[in-house]
Amino acid sequence: MDRIRVALFGLTHPHALGHLKTLQLSDMVSDIVLFDDDTRVVADVQEKMGTKVYGGYDDLDELLDGESFEVGVADFQNHLNGALCLRLIEEGVHVISEKPVSNSPDELSRIVDAASRKGVKLGVMYQNRYHPVAREARRLVQDGIIGRVTGCEARMITSQVKFRNPGHWLFDRRKAGGGILSWLGCHYIDLLRYVLDDDVVEVSAIADTLSGEDIDVEDVASLAFRFGKGAIGSLHAGYQLAMSIPGYSGATYDTYVGFHGTKGRVYWNPVDRPPVLHAESVTEGWRASPVRSFHYALSELDCYGGAFGLAFLERFFHSVNGDGEPPATGEDALRTARIIEAAYASSETGRRVEITSWA
Repeated sequence: MDRIRVALFGLTHPHALGHLKTLQLSDMVSDIVLFDDDTRVVADVQEKMGTKVYGGYDDLDELLDGESFEVGVADFQNHLNGALCLRLIEEGVHVISEKPVSNSPDELSRIVDAASRKGVKLGVMYQNRYHPVAREARRLVQDGIIGRVTGCEARMITSQVKFRNPGHWLFDRRKAGGGILSWLGCHYIDLLRYVLDDDVVEVSAIADTLSGEDIDVEDVASLAFRFGKGAIGSLHAGYQLAMSIPGYSGATYDTYVGFHGTKGRVYWNPVDRPPVLHAESVTEGWRASPVRSFHYALSELDCYGGAFGLAFLERFFHSVNGDGEPPATGEDALRTARIIEAAYASSETGRRVEITSWA
């Protein structure tokens, strides 16, 4: 196994320190270099979380000119992250980025093209694909346990904007590119695509800002999809829960993901602890026990996504070492971004929007 040197770009992103913990836990990572344009943040993180860290920089040119590393983890604000990814790719660096990679789907398309042209790997942090429940749901659906899929639905409701600092860049359209859909709803769109192994071809949506806070991104959205193989799906996403405590770590959630078919269904609540996958089937092999529940005891690791987040990141590292493709690619990020783009267009026009190209 070839151990990898990694650079982490952006230390004030909500997920950056979680990613740093994951890098520190991975046996595949030999060394880590840090970058942020705030000198004090770099010094503070080095002092408090310095495991494996061999350097810290507040000058991007100096880092790129002076250090050699194989992978860059891109955690800049959305409006700056795309340019960072493009620069790293042009330097021949493999990149795994926080979603949505860029605040512009068109820029993201250029990033995907650049990675293909340079022959480097481009991944996106859709770690929920590696949750054991999501992987088992995909297996059951792809094995035909629920028959021909006719529909799917997802719900992602979380604490209100007032608990999450309305002045944060995530609620500024120019910087973030969007609201609840681009920050949290995207994970659920990607999960629907992943489990079905299918793409959305048509979107109808209503999105609005209803919290009363001084923000210019949507805080509630309802989407209907048609997938390429015919299934019809839905997503409701919103910052809507009134019972919470201030701060990112205190967020509350009401979630659901389910798939319906001609022979049964599978469904789960992604925030359940411990997680449980429910399945029903009238297929031949399930006649003796047509209703089943799969219970999971997850390894507790102090990092982003826990044990499955670590496995996800190491799968990306394996792809960098020539073993297969990333677990969630730049193309996956682009397809989710185009679906969200279509949702915004549908909400603005009041019409269904067909997705005819992913470029």
